Amino acid sequence: MEERPAATSLSPPAEIVANLWQSATGDAAALDCLKLTGSEPVLPSSFRIGVAAQASIAAAGLAAAELRHGAGAPRQLVDVDMRHAAIEFRSEHYLTVDGEAPAFYGDPLFGAYRAGDDRFVRLHMNFQHHRENVLEFLGCAPTRASIEEALKTWDAVAFETAAYEHGCVVAAMRSPAEWGEHPQAAAVAASPVVRIERIGEAPPRPLPTGARSLEGLRVLDLTRIIAGPVAGRALAAHGAEVMRISAPGLPFIDWLAKDTGRGKLSAYADIAKPDGRAALARLVKEADILLQAFRPGALASRGFGFSDVAAMRPGIVYGSLSAYGEPGPWASRRGFDSLVQTTTGFNFAEAQAAGVEGPKELPCQALDHATGYLLAFGTIMARLRQAREGGSWLVRVSLASTGRWIWNLGRVGDGFSCPLPSRDDVADLLEDSPSPFGRLRAVRHAARLAATPARWERPSVPLGTNPPAWPSRTEIAGP
Repeated sequence: MEERPAATSLSPPAEIVANLWQSATGDAAALDCLKLTGSEPVLPSSFRIGVAAQASIAAAGLAAAELRHGAGAPRQLVDVDMRHAAIEFRSEHYLTVDGEAPAFYGDPLFGAYRAGDDRFVRLHMNFQHHRENVLEFLGCAPTRASIEEALKTWDAVAFETAAYEHGCVVAAMRSPAEWGEHPQAAAVAASPVVRIERIGEAPPRPLPTGARSLEGLRVLDLTRIIAGPVAGRALAAHGAEVMRISAPGLPFIDWLAKDTGRGKLSAYADIAKPDGRAALARLVKEADILLQAFRPGALASRGFGFSDVAAMRPGIVYGSLSAYGEPGPWASRRGFDSLVQTTTGFNFAEAQAAGVEGPKELPCQALDHATGYLLAFGTIMARLRQAREGGSWLVRVSLASTGRWIWNLGRVGDGFSCPLPSRDDVADLLEDSPSPFGRLRAVRHAARLAATPARWERPSVPLGTNPPAWPSRTEIAGP
């Protein structure tokens, strides 16, 4: 990644959306129906986080509107305000249940630590097995002080390499220049931010003609944490029937599942077992889109790789999300937004811009949220192509590619001049809804479609609430 100074020549949001649209072979006439308002800075960052939020959410919203137009409806205005979009990128921070929210929804040992060479490493400890692997590798007690002491014997990059081989999920903080020299950075640079490719033959299938933009589309969401679930949530906001698939015992973060589960059905299908694989296969055969965020090859080992799914359901759109991209030496490396921020130069750059000793995180999980909306965008555009051209389609995105896209949007010279908005500051963007957990107060969707307003008709429900079967088309929407 290369530094780009703040300048008046930075691409405007409409041009950024147009570039995404054209790269996905969208009809340029649809861009006339896009309205973007607001300006940076909206969150305290040297990066154009508001622009990234607005552009990615607008691209997904415009694609949803275009799919409905492709089914015969008139085009409609798609309006996205930058402030609202940026707040939606922090949606998990503004969620409350019956007026309450956790002080912190991760593990207290998660975070950045100084290594023996005075550089920093970030440890992902939010899943128990990740936590235990790090503690076992370091041979230390489960306290921050003990971890800090153990890390004094390690150089950051050497620790990253050895710890990863032990099953730990960690990242060494790199400068932008250091990341630019890494072979994975070259692989990321060679990939588009959203890659759409045909992977099989199938006849064209007509687009659904429901009252809402994506009504009639069935989506299987086999993702966890933030990025993939945000994609499913975005599709649900525009009317798709989204079924979140998990398995008993699979680790998750409860608070994030509540936030990203809005609008979704939720079923268990444990694909480590024959009956779970059979249940998922039945669902696949009636699905239009499948979203997955397992490491490359993991689902293929269970019979649900993209070629397997295309054979089961010719004409399907298979959305695949990874941490560092599928080509390159780190293709199979585990990663999360916080770690990708650390290793690709964001934490270093933000600390330099703010004049503080690093690492300094972005003000939101921007790589996660942007990747989620870009995945939603890509899968809708692939479904449009399926209706025109036939075929089965694969859509690939990664946190690292999205990071490169955000980096290339440029920097904000006065990015730290605004405070981080509190829950009270964004009260005008929140809405209430009932749920089995209690009364949810959460961020409304930022894409406003004139004819088919975005909303979540189903409440967020506990994992595994529904049977692993699509509901009848005549059933009333509900959990």
